[in-house]
Amino acid sequence: MDLIKITDIEVFSNHGVFREEKEKGQLFYIDLSLFTDFKKAAETDDIDKTTNYGDVCAFAYDFVAENTFDLIETVADGLAEEILVRFPSVREARVEVKKPYAPINRRFGCVSVCTSRKWHRVFLALGSNMGDKEKNIAFGISSLKNNEAIRLLKTSRLITTKPVGYAEQEDFLNGAAEIETYLEPGELLDFLKETERDCGRTKTFRWGPRVLDLDIIFFDDLVMDSDELTIPHREMHLRDFVKIPLSMIAPDFVHPILKKRVCEL
Repeated sequence: MDLIKITDIEVFSNHGVFREEKEKGQLFYIDLSLFTDFKKAAETDDIDKTTNYGDVCAFAYDFVAENTFDLIETVADGLAEEILVRFPSVREARVEVKKPYAPINRRFGCVSVCTSRKWHRVFLALGSNMGDKEKNIAFGISSLKNNEAIRLLKTSRLITTKPVGYAEQEDFLNGAAEIETYLEPGELLDFLKETERDCGRTKTFRWGPRVLDLDIIFFDDLVMDSDELTIPHREMHLRDFVKIPLSMIAPDFVHPILKKRVCEL
């Protein structure tokens, strides 16, 4: 991955917790590290094949100057996310916001905060066995498309599968989707659960019927296990309703624990 750096963008703005900071304003300095691929631009000497750092600089200046936040943490996080959305060739944006005149009663050089946001490759399982199943899954896909933090890349065709764990319910309609997102796993999980609720899902028993089921299967090559979320999905390699749709869109993706491609699973 190639890197474009822009340092010490000077902006006068009104960020701060205290009233005087918002009323009088002060200077801020912004450092940007933009991870991208400019190999084609270097080979062709064509500015249209790279990230125009002049445009990014102007955007960063306007974002910091025209908004007002209490925390420079909010400035940094918001700017990193907006750069990813507005400049598609940027795969990761690292932002440092410096506040040299922070209201501190001690001698100091500068206060700064740093953050990083990047596009992650994620695979989701989609399912429904209540009501209009196709409409429910279409609702989930539409929600993904309408979230600017998510890019929908691929969807599988839908297949009908028998229920697992509790047989006395309707067959499921299942599919898979590949997305890119700058959300972290917990943030993405929250959004998926909110989408399920918006579609009408309510709590039922384990393996029970579901209006809409949206599960994270893979998240880059991340391996994690918490009370809220396990990645890769703990039983995906045992479930045809996950493996078959996933093999349609990502047959060569390697399970980070089992070290096998989806098509092999």
